[in-house]
Amino acid sequence: MRHGNALRDAIGAAGTTPLIGVYDMYSASIAASHYDGMFVSGFGFAASHYGLPDIGFIAWPDMLAFVERLRGAFPAHHLLVDVDDGYGDPEVACHVVRRLERVGASGVILEDQKRPRRCGHVAGKQILPLDEYLDKLERVLACRTDLLVVARTDATDEDEILRRAKALAATDADVVLVDGVRDVAAIRRIRESVGDKPLLFNQIAGGRSPRLSLPELGEVGVDVAIYSTPCLFAAHEAMDRALAGLRAADGRLPAAEDEHGIGVVQSIELLNRNLRRARTAPAL
Repeated sequence: MRHGNALRDAIGAAGTTPLIGVYDMYSASIAASHYDGMFVSGFGFAASHYGLPDIGFIAWPDMLAFVERLRGAFPAHHLLVDVDDGYGDPEVACHVVRRLERVGASGVILEDQKRPRRCGHVAGKQILPLDEYLDKLERVLACRTDLLVVARTDATDEDEILRRAKALAATDADVVLVDGVRDVAAIRRIRESVGDKPLLFNQIAGGRSPRLSLPELGEVGVDVAIYSTPCLFAAHEAMDRALAGLRAADGRLPAAEDEHGIGVVQSIELLNRNLRRARTAPAL
């Protein structure tokens, strides 16, 4: 299966394609029941795998191993992977991209930040000179075969955002992402700058960008939307509430029906779906 082309087709279809951020195999198992596209978020992976903020701690072999497990369990889902700055110089970035494509990633997002990097929705981001980023991007594009590549800028100055968006759109990157966009008017300006190139929008709870529905995003010309953290933040809230309740009850577990019907039976059934999906997957 050519995973990159499958994702291209989805993005090229009418409407805005949603990709849901997953941070481990369990969250992916739940997301797979609701959506056919997943986003491997650097924010979520750093939080779940290391218990650290998204400031450059991720080691690419860890990300590669996670994507390989995801593809094994979800053979037909779109898997877009955040690779930050490519984890180093262009040689490293190309090596990582080749390996990710080999294990079944549908696409990657490559950003123009320089280290120390930051989450795209927080202050303090620094960006590479445009020509340096474009060199890395072009080398990544040259080394992929089917893999979809999203070119991302973290510029914050409006003139620089539009300059970079236009430059990224002029490359062979499949999609352009400007992270941390603050309002709908800015999305419209970016849409105009990138011409016919597909545009990606990143939504994160509590982030800098406006909360927009898929129809609203479609109206302003967004082709694909990534939802970085709904699974992670929902799990945070639910676990905190459940453990506070357990402490208040002096360690007595609630009945399964009191937790929206989730108990060992429902959990095992969720995981058994992954087994069935893998068994019936067509050969690559």
